[in-house]
Amino acid sequence: MAFIKEETEDMKIDFIKEETEDIKIVLIKEETEDLTIEETFRVKHEDTEEQTELMEVKEESEEQSEVEEEHHDKPGEKPLNRSMTKNTFLKKTAKKSTTCTQCGKTFSTKQHLEVHMRIHTGEKPFTCHQCGKSFKQKGHLKEHMRVHSGEKPHTCDQCGKSFTTKQCLEIHSAVHTGEKQFACNECGKTFLWASNLKKHLTVHTKEKPHSCSVCGKSFSRLYSLQEHEKIHTGVREYMCFECEKTFTTANSLKQHQRIHTGEKPHKCSHCDKRFSQSTHLKTHERIHTGEKPHKCSYCEKRFSVSSDMKTHEMIHTGEKPYKCSYCDKRFSLSSYVKTHERIHTGEKPHKCSQCDKRFNKSSSLKRHERIHNREATYV
Repeated sequence: MAFIKEETEDMKIDFIKEETEDIKIVLIKEETEDLTIEETFRVKHEDTEEQTELMEVKEESEEQSEVEEEHHDKPGEKPLNRSMTKNTFLKKTAKKSTTCTQCGKTFSTKQHLEVHMRIHTGEKPFTCHQCGKSFKQKGHLKEHMRVHSGEKPHTCDQCGKSFTTKQCLEIHSAVHTGEKQFACNECGKTFLWASNLKKHLTVHTKEKPHSCSVCGKSFSRLYSLQEHEKIHTGVREYMCFECEKTFTTANSLKQHQRIHTGEKPHKCSHCDKRFSQSTHLKTHERIHTGEKPHKCSYCEKRFSVSSDMKTHEMIHTGEKPYKCSYCDKRFSLSSYVKTHERIHTGEKPHKCSQCDKRFNKSSSLKRHERIHNREATYV
């Protein structure tokens, strides 16, 4: 009996032990499942936060997806390294960040893009403290300052002539080489630069896309419009140190200074006559060549000077833009209205060198002086 009792107790102990172990296993399993659910919920919550952040950079995610799709694993191909996909994505993002949103032009750096954007915005952050003129780039301001300082660091090794900018020196160097590779198909005229040829072609097309917002006058070149606008603004930043006369452009000042120096660097290739301006030389040489490049739009008549053609065309149009300030009479030329107004003012600026008689027109003075010449002949 004692043996049976002990066996029964042992069986009870084993049963209780097994039952306890089963309960522990169940509890551990349930606890593990709870932890798994909690961990899953936590991970899911974190994923939701990540999705919220990704929504804020949706465009970048879409671009990265596109990159991954482009490099999607194909049967028989080696799987693409994740870092390679990321690098490709970063390159595309970098390219986008340096692309102009206005015109689509791409730049190597963000700094270059920022400088380029000033073309579209019109921003000119660099201002000259001497004359108030503004520039888009610091280098352009630096070059402009040489106008005031007179510095000319770029010297021609052929003739020793100095220039304010490297570009001006390059243009000048072609004078020695004689190279003019850009030719006009209309008239055969050659140019050192393609940009100069492009500007010249507007002479033939008569295209004038740049209009003055103040008076409506049109120009074929933007530079010409900008110089014209200074008439309205009154900006005359260039001054002659000899007579203190001011000018709107550096070129106008340079040409004016030749009055004081007497310099006439442009010599006619047909005669010994010399001129202070190249345009005057070109006009003069047409006397020798007989060239008349300016044709009337209304008839077949041709002219050597464009101003003569414009004056002639007013015969066809009947245009008389110049009105007398004293009466209602109108004229086709400003010189005509000035001469006419002397009738009202009594001004007689033309004085005879032989006597004290004065005239309001130079032609009247010339007729009068013939009287003295005839008298001198008979004497």
